[in-house]
Amino acid sequence: MPPKKRSSDAGADTPPPAKLNRTDTDYSSMPLANGSQTKTGGKKWNFKITTWNVDGLRAWIKKNGLDFFTHEKPDVICLQETKCSEAKLPDEIKHLKGYSHQYWLAAQKEGYSGVALLSQTKPVAVTYGLQNKEMDDEGRVITAEFDSFFVVTTYVPNAGRKLVTLDKRMRWDPLLKAHLQALDAQKPVILCGDLNVAHLEIDLANPKTNKKSAGFTKEERDGFSDLLKEDFVDTFRHFYPDKEKCYTFWTYMMGARAKNVGWRLDYFVVSKRFVDSNICDNAIRSEVFGSDHCPSTLFLVK
Repeated sequence: MPPKKRSSDAGADTPPPAKLNRTDTDYSSMPLANGSQTKTGGKKWNFKITTWNVDGLRAWIKKNGLDFFTHEKPDVICLQETKCSEAKLPDEIKHLKGYSHQYWLAAQKEGYSGVALLSQTKPVAVTYGLQNKEMDDEGRVITAEFDSFFVVTTYVPNAGRKLVTLDKRMRWDPLLKAHLQALDAQKPVILCGDLNVAHLEIDLANPKTNKKSAGFTKEERDGFSDLLKEDFVDTFRHFYPDKEKCYTFWTYMMGARAKNVGWRLDYFVVSKRFVDSNICDNAIRSEVFGSDHCPSTLFLVK
């Protein structure tokens, strides 16, 4: 996936051309409830986790991103690419009703990367990073321990235009895998976030022309496969192995979102032993706007 390009803010008061993607979410026409049950025991979900790359927290808030909380009501929401130091967090989110337990990790470089985890209930413990200075200075991982599982939210490094940072990405994958394995030895793990890889050809609109593009190189896809071999499961493909045209990212260019020319880059990856007994569904909220990514929600039994 090439680096993102954004349209100019100039002329913001001028109505956009009709060809541009719409940016308002019509929640009234979008049923967000889900009644799925687990395969083992048929238990109905009682806990929701959402992941969303907001592509700039402050811009996302101005695009009514916080309305999503009112309609989805996730128990935990994980955000990536916040691009905002904690000192500059808008009051609207710092004092968001129902989410008093907030954990933020910004990059040392202002306006770059950054992740967050907001929860309605207090986690048992929260840790930051992978204990690797190169990666941790960029604000990429928060781990929250709950009673029966860990939630790890991450924003994985992009391999970059012309793959200039692919080597860095290849250093990242084993670090994250080791972190998840260490947690999984204690209790099940739920990894979520922008993993910056479309794993299978079905996970992007144009696989044939993107073989050497960031996010779809053999190296990145193999790295994801290696993680799944360690008894982890891509929950969306677990429930929907053959479902096509299900994406979570669309470039701002060429009306890609309106045409649904996208990539599935945002995931819930869960410990295999936890899936049948505790995971009910993974829903991609492709009709929710506010970013060049859409949110994705996991339904589970806590």
